[in-house]
Amino acid sequence: MQSPSAFPTSPPSTFAVCGDDFVLNGQPVQLLSGALHYFRVLPEQWEDRLLKLKALGLNTVETYVAWNLHEPRPGEFCFEGGLDLVAFVQLAQRLGLWVIVRPGPYICAEWEFGGLPAWLLADSDMALRCSYPPYLAAVDRFFAALLPLLTPLQITEGGPILAMQVENEYGSYGSDTDYLAWTEASLRRHGVRVLLFTSDGPTDHMLTHGTLPHLLKTGNFGSRVPSELAKLREHQPRGPLMCMEFWNGWFDHWGEPHHTRDGEDAARCLGQILEAGASVNIFMVHGGTSFGFMNGANTDLKTGAYQPTVNSYDYDAPLAEDGSVTPKFIAMKAVILAHLRAQAQARGLPPPDLPPLPPEAPRFDRQGLALVPCQPWFEALQGLAPTRIDVCPRSMEQLGQDYGFTLYRCRVRHPKGPVTLSVQAVHDRAQVFVDGRPVGLLERDGPLSLALDWPGGEATLELLVENQGRVNYGPQLQDRKGLLGWVRLGINVLQRWEHFALPLAELPAGATQARRAGSVQSGLPQFFSADFEVDEPGDCFVRLNGGHKGQVWINGFNLGRHWVRGPQLALYLPWPLLRPGRNSLTVLELQPEAGQALSADFCARLPQADEVVDMAPTLAELW
Repeated sequence: MQSPSAFPTSPPSTFAVCGDDFVLNGQPVQLLSGALHYFRVLPEQWEDRLLKLKALGLNTVETYVAWNLHEPRPGEFCFEGGLDLVAFVQLAQRLGLWVIVRPGPYICAEWEFGGLPAWLLADSDMALRCSYPPYLAAVDRFFAALLPLLTPLQITEGGPILAMQVENEYGSYGSDTDYLAWTEASLRRHGVRVLLFTSDGPTDHMLTHGTLPHLLKTGNFGSRVPSELAKLREHQPRGPLMCMEFWNGWFDHWGEPHHTRDGEDAARCLGQILEAGASVNIFMVHGGTSFGFMNGANTDLKTGAYQPTVNSYDYDAPLAEDGSVTPKFIAMKAVILAHLRAQAQARGLPPPDLPPLPPEAPRFDRQGLALVPCQPWFEALQGLAPTRIDVCPRSMEQLGQDYGFTLYRCRVRHPKGPVTLSVQAVHDRAQVFVDGRPVGLLERDGPLSLALDWPGGEATLELLVENQGRVNYGPQLQDRKGLLGWVRLGINVLQRWEHFALPLAELPAGATQARRAGSVQSGLPQFFSADFEVDEPGDCFVRLNGGHKGQVWINGFNLGRHWVRGPQLALYLPWPLLRPGRNSLTVLELQPEAGQALSADFCARLPQADEVVDMAPTLAELW
C-alpha cells in the first residue's frame, strides 16, 4: 500500500473500491486521515494545522461542510474568507494531502443545529432529514451552490477529493431510505463523480437504517476495535473496512467535567485498526473552536435534559485547540510510523521518514487587564424599534433571527401583591425584569415559574432570552428558540408583546465607551471593555476574573461564551485576531454585581480544568 511519504507530484485520476481494498491508480491504498474542520480554524492557521497533520503520518484530511455558515439567509451564499472551502482543499493538495468531504446537509459535529440553517425552522411544518418537499428544495439549492465549486477538485478532474459522504450518521436518527436515495441522487445530479459512502455507529439498527445497499459503509467508534470491525463486516461482506470517525477524545458540556482520553489507550486502539488493514479517519486530529454562537447542544436521550456544548472543541485531540502538539500526538505518531515501516519492510522498501513539524506560533501573555464599565445593554436598546409586535410571543426563528438573544416586552396592568409568573417553555435561558429591575431567572430545564411581588398598576415585564445553542444530535433536533407558547401572570395569559431581535452580529456603538465606576447595577446586563497594547501577536487564552456569564469579543470578533459554571475556564484567542499596537477586549456581562471588579488574564497556555473525566470506559460502552 502507498504511504504518505510517496505523495505523487501530480494527482492520480482514479480512486475506487476493488474487492476489499481502496485502489488508487490501480494500487491498493490504506487511507490514514484526520478530521479538521476549516470553519473551526482561522484561514491564516490552515497551513500550520495541515502540516502537523502530515507530520503525524497521515495522507488525507477530512472535513465537514457547515451549511448554516454558507447560506445564512435563504438563497444568499458565502464561500469567502474563512469559508473559502475551495482554498482549503487546494491548500491541502499543494501540501500533498488527499481530501474527504462530508457535505451533509446535516453534519452533527457538536455544531449549532448540526450545521443546518436556523431559518429552516421558520416553517412551522418543517420536517428535517426526510422527504419533506420544502426541506429537499432547500438542500438541493444548497448543493447547487456548493457542489459546482468542489467538482473541479475531484480526483477524476486532477484534484485531491477522493470521496464524499451521503448524509451523516443517519442510522442514529431516521428511517427514510427514499431521502437517502434522494440525497445520493442530488449529489450525482450536481456533478459528484467520486466514491460515495455513509458512516454510522457499528450496530445492527444503525447500519440497517443509515445506509443503502450499494453504498460503501464505514463505521464510527472509539474502542472495541475487533468487534466493531466485525459488525461492520457482517453488514458489508465485501469492501474495504474504514473507521470514518475514530473517537480519540470527546467534547464538553457546560456544567460537566472536562473530558479526556488517555493517549496511550487511544494509540493502542489506533494500532489495532491499522493492523487489521482498515483505513481510518482520526476524529478529531484537531478540533479547533466553535467561535461566537456556533456551539451545538445535546438532549440527554433518557431524561431529555438540555446539554449546551462549550465553545472549545479541543476534543482532547492529538493537536490541542491552539494547534500545539500533545503527548497523544507523540503516542499516535509512534504507532503510525511503526506501521508504515513494517509495511515498507514487507515490500522490501527503505523505511519511510515523516516530515518535520512547522515552528510553533508565538505566545502572548499578560495578566490583570482591568475592564471598565461601558454602556448598559438596555440603554443601548433605547429608541430601538421592535422587530415585531404580536399578540403572542413568537420564536426567534419566526422573527427571522438565528443566534444571540431576544428581548420580549409586555406592558401589564395587574393588582399589587404576590403573583406567579409562568411560561410554557423557554429555550434556553431567560432573565426576567419588572420595570427595569432584575427579579429572577427561568431556565429550560429548571422551574418554569417565578414568584413576583407585582408593583401594582401598569408595569413593564421583560424577558431577555438567550439561545445557548441548538440541539445537533438526536430526536429533539427541531430546537426552536425563545419563548415557546404562553406566558401567564397568575391565571392570566399575557398578550400583545414587543419583540426585539438582538443577534449581536455587531457590537453596539456604546459597548466600548467608558462610564463612571458606579454605573454598574447588579443583575442588569452591561458591556465592559479595555484597550491593551501588543508588540507581537501570539496565541493565548482569555480568562475572565469576576464575571458570571456573557460573551467575549476581541477587536469586534466574537470569541464565545464565558460562564463560571465551567468546565471551560478560558477562551482561545488565535494570534491572527491580534494586531501590533492597540487592541480592544469587550465583554457583555449578563449578571454583573455592583462594585465588583472585572479583569482579564491573557494566558500563554490553557488553564487546567478543575474536574476531569477519562472517556475511555464510556467509549467502550457506548452501544
